[in-house]
Amino acid sequence: METIFITNEPWRAHVAEGAGVDRIMVDLETLGKVERQGHLDTLISRHSLRDAWKVKSRLSTSVLMIRVNPIHRDSEKEIHASIDAGAEIIMLPMFNYRWEAEEFIAIIGRRAKTCLLFETGAALSNIRDVMKIDGIDEVHIGLNDLHLSLGLKFMFEIVAGGLVDYMASIFRERGVRFGIGGVARLGHGVLPAELVMGEHVRLGSSQVILSRDYANIFNEYQGDECIAVFREEMCRFKSCVETLRRLSPEELGANSEKVKVAVSKIVEARLASTRIPIRAEVNA
Repeated sequence: METIFITNEPWRAHVAEGAGVDRIMVDLETLGKVERQGHLDTLISRHSLRDAWKVKSRLSTSVLMIRVNPIHRDSEKEIHASIDAGAEIIMLPMFNYRWEAEEFIAIIGRRAKTCLLFETGAALSNIRDVMKIDGIDEVHIGLNDLHLSLGLKFMFEIVAGGLVDYMASIFRERGVRFGIGGVARLGHGVLPAELVMGEHVRLGSSQVILSRDYANIFNEYQGDECIAVFREEMCRFKSCVETLRRLSPEELGANSEKVKVAVSKIVEARLASTRIPIRAEVNA
């Protein structure tokens, strides 16, 4: 299971690499992001291409991944600059139709690996058409924006409701590597990280983004203690994945049922806090 850590700080990238993180992502995406996620408790990055150069200079084993903006008038310039900065994998977010993915792949021209981020209802609707394109190296399912696009209350409804199973089946059919959303530290998360990773293993996911919970380690600890804690968390994560991979299909299926029950309870609680009574109480 490859791990992706998002940062524009060279020292944090160095620490993550030392802990065994496979990829460091510099996140250039800003177009429309505040409008979509500004009301949520999510990380909205303010990274630059200059950051990418600095981060790349500190890496020796981890791969530099850059998430660019959705296709726009300056996409060609931005993608070329990302490749010049040393990006080995470039991710396209918020696409809707096949032509956007084709344009993205054509601009890259095999100079870096391509990753399509499925995170809109339109991309989901057009998934079979998009996946016919040549030149897709990997894909990722963006649970956060996709659940917003679909008008859902909780990002893991997409997992519990079977949509990710559907998407994963198409990716496997095409023989394309895929990842799913992000994951908190073990023992953390609204939906426990252990349950989340069980679904990754069951579905055949190859990668996951380490959520802001991992970045919080740098706020909670300092210096050598921070390095030690990050390494410990990564060891615990890898051990968890190996344990899950030894489970039988039946055991992974049982984990999936636990996910559905947990997600249902979370959604019910969120609906209860926003539900508008259909009928007003009538005084006797």
